[in-house]
Amino acid sequence: MTQQRWLRLLPVALLMYTISYVDRTNVSLALDPRISSLMPDLSMNDQMKGQLAGIFFIGYVLMQVPGGYLASRWSARKLISLCLIAWGLFAIGCGFSRTFREFEAMRFFLGVAESAVFPATYVLMMNWFSRSERARANAYWLLCQPLAVAVSAPLTGWLLGKYGWQLMLILEGILPFIWLPVWWFCIRDYPREVKWLSPGERAQVETILKSEADELESPQKISWGPRLAHPSVFIMIALYFLHNCAAYGCMTFFTDNLKGRDFNGLQYGILFAIPYAVTMMVMVANSRHSDKTHERRGHVAAVYAMSGASLILSVVLSGHFWVSYAFMCLAIPGPFAAMAPFWAISAETLPRTVAAVVIGLVNAFGNLGGFAGPYITGWLENEYHSITLPFIVLAFGMLACVVLAFLLPKTAPAIPLAAAE
Repeated sequence: MTQQRWLRLLPVALLMYTISYVDRTNVSLALDPRISSLMPDLSMNDQMKGQLAGIFFIGYVLMQVPGGYLASRWSARKLISLCLIAWGLFAIGCGFSRTFREFEAMRFFLGVAESAVFPATYVLMMNWFSRSERARANAYWLLCQPLAVAVSAPLTGWLLGKYGWQLMLILEGILPFIWLPVWWFCIRDYPREVKWLSPGERAQVETILKSEADELESPQKISWGPRLAHPSVFIMIALYFLHNCAAYGCMTFFTDNLKGRDFNGLQYGILFAIPYAVTMMVMVANSRHSDKTHERRGHVAAVYAMSGASLILSVVLSGHFWVSYAFMCLAIPGPFAAMAPFWAISAETLPRTVAAVVIGLVNAFGNLGGFAGPYITGWLENEYHSITLPFIVLAFGMLACVVLAFLLPKTAPAIPLAAAE
């Protein structure tokens, strides 16, 4: 019965969000001067490289909170449909850029166009999956992040080598328009809107979801101000900021760790993809165990600790290429594998309408780390002509997240939903 929700909703959401992450993967490879002419064409140095990769996240702040509000009050399905159109246009626009400023502007507006997608998709998951399923549901659609890298990096590397960065960006920018009709016809906002669940099945799912939502509602009206000013919200923002510094700092400068090796574009793409394939396995295992034990904070902290320690070992052992690379394969998964239990905490400790706004707020300010991480990494590499110090700084940020994870609120026991598997 409930298995249909997993098969009909999650693959569509997964592929939609995977397409949005292709825009972050392809620019990371395009900014490598060994396999692409983008940096010399636009007269860029390493600091400008970090700035160009990170400007996306300045735009990404703008629609997070409005996106969460509109998705919970209007329609997640319709809002994401509009976003697909907008981000496709700006992704293609990146391929037509002829100066650094033009490219920077397109990347900024691409961030704006994609900024409502995360909170809207998260609201959609809350509308369909109960507390006992939520970490797994989150993990399965958030697999898009490593999946986008693992699948698109070899293709992007090949396209860069064969056609150049402009045509690569244009071809990959068409993907949102291809997926738009699939999203529109396959997704609905609530179980009551579909015919593939029987009336009894719809009632069971919605009864559980309503019961969980009612548990979090206060009998007295509490204004949003005190809820949004709660210390746990600031802890989540700080943790997610450091999380994104590491995730996107490593992604943007990952190929710098492969210097000194004679790899072609396709080989760089494959080496770029492998750690993200490992990430998918770690994400699924961590989320399943989190749901099984209904423990969130320890599952967040454990993968951050693995990431920080592995990143330090990777740069310390950089003289042994394959050993260093193996530790990078363990360093990359941490920020991604933490997300499913991390985001489950807000949905399980806040009323639904407040949770949507908090998710948008945390994602907005936390994603400024997506600008700060690549920018600081690029600045440090430009100053010290080495990736060692920048990656150690990112690693200590991950270790700080271990401490912050245990300051997050504890979640309540789950209400079981029959046949959730």
